[in-house]
Amino acid sequence: MATNTREIALDTLLTLEKEGGMSSALIADVLKKYDYLDQRDKAFIKRVCEGTIERKIELDYYIDGFSSLQVRKMKPFIRVLMRMSAYQLLFMDGVPASAVVNEACKLADKRKFHNLKGFVNAVLRKISVEKDKMKLPDRAKDLVRYLSVKCSLPEELVAFFLKNYSGEETERMLSYMDEIHPVSIRFKSTLSKDEIEALVSKMEKSGAKLKKSPYLDYVYTATHVGGVHNLSGYEDGKFIIQDVSSALAVESAGISKNDFVMDLCAAPGGKSILAAEKAKEVASFDLYQGKVNTINENIARMKAENITASVQDATVFNREYSGKADLVICDVPCSGLGVMGKKRDIKYNVTPESMAELIPLQKKIVENGAGYLKKTGRLLYSTCTLNPAENRDMVKWITKNLPLKPVDMSERIPDSLKGKVGDTTDGVLLRPGFVESDGFFYCLFERK
Repeated sequence: MATNTREIALDTLLTLEKEGGMSSALIADVLKKYDYLDQRDKAFIKRVCEGTIERKIELDYYIDGFSSLQVRKMKPFIRVLMRMSAYQLLFMDGVPASAVVNEACKLADKRKFHNLKGFVNAVLRKISVEKDKMKLPDRAKDLVRYLSVKCSLPEELVAFFLKNYSGEETERMLSYMDEIHPVSIRFKSTLSKDEIEALVSKMEKSGAKLKKSPYLDYVYTATHVGGVHNLSGYEDGKFIIQDVSSALAVESAGISKNDFVMDLCAAPGGKSILAAEKAKEVASFDLYQGKVNTINENIARMKAENITASVQDATVFNREYSGKADLVICDVPCSGLGVMGKKRDIKYNVTPESMAELIPLQKKIVENGAGYLKKTGRLLYSTCTLNPAENRDMVKWITKNLPLKPVDMSERIPDSLKGKVGDTTDGVLLRPGFVESDGFFYCLFERK
């Protein structure tokens, strides 16, 4: 791998270290900037950046074990260089250790850290030689510390999971989310099996590797993808980026061809577009014009002409739509604990306080959503979190305070999911690691 790809990754990670911000947006911008690079080079940059961020706590733990200077005390450049190099040594088997160490030393020298070349070389060589001997904290003595390092999660957040789930559940979910996850592609549900297979074949010829979801035939995961806009069918609107969990939620709603659907928190538009492939008309809303612009871009590309998108605050009731919807989708703002594997910034920023602040907002959105329903209407509530207070506790609140009752979902999930999601009388909880999807919760309601 050429030096410049490592330098691009280094500069990207250094920007995040110094300035903060959303890593996914920055990485996407970088890949777009260097779109002229070979697909493999872009995939390398993406993996190094995402993996280094994903495993930051674990990497710091191992580097500290071999370094006389703790990671937190290093200069930002050296700290980032050590992390990304350690990631390559520990988690990228196809990259020669000698190349990782040599290129790290060259970068230190190039950026005028000549006096630290020896330090970089010594620590990385120790990690390279002794990586098979490195041990995690003792699980039996301190489960929180063990899982914090193993899954690269702040200890406070590990403790939160252990409060709500068993040790086995917690470890399995966190371990799954700690992996590098592929891109999830949802093909148009109106495409035939042969059309989808032809597109998959074209994508694989370009170097991507695809795997069909076990739950929906038109959802695939893709690896070795430098940028989805380069894949066959993207410009033609044949697919959209959408996890199978989100598509399953929409499928559960039983949308009919004459239905009018409202999607209250719609960006980036995946649920709206899937609903539009089944319904007569969809009205999509979001709080900010920028998000609505994103929805409209996806609408235009996917040729979903029966959707209108506009700016609207979901916490403010719009009387124009009172009693008009056959289905209201309330994919509410949430803590995002189920998508930490894809949105790596979440785990370093979420707190119990920030989660608690979301509950009143979620209640207000659902309350308004109920007001938009026809007498025979349905409401779909969903989150991408694993926080019980935002999921089944919310179902209890809705049932108690609104004229809605949960629908038993047992016959609204694929056979391949049965036995993996527990009780379905008050919603479906998709636990990552137990199922092949993001962490997700959804519940369909009908009027009492």
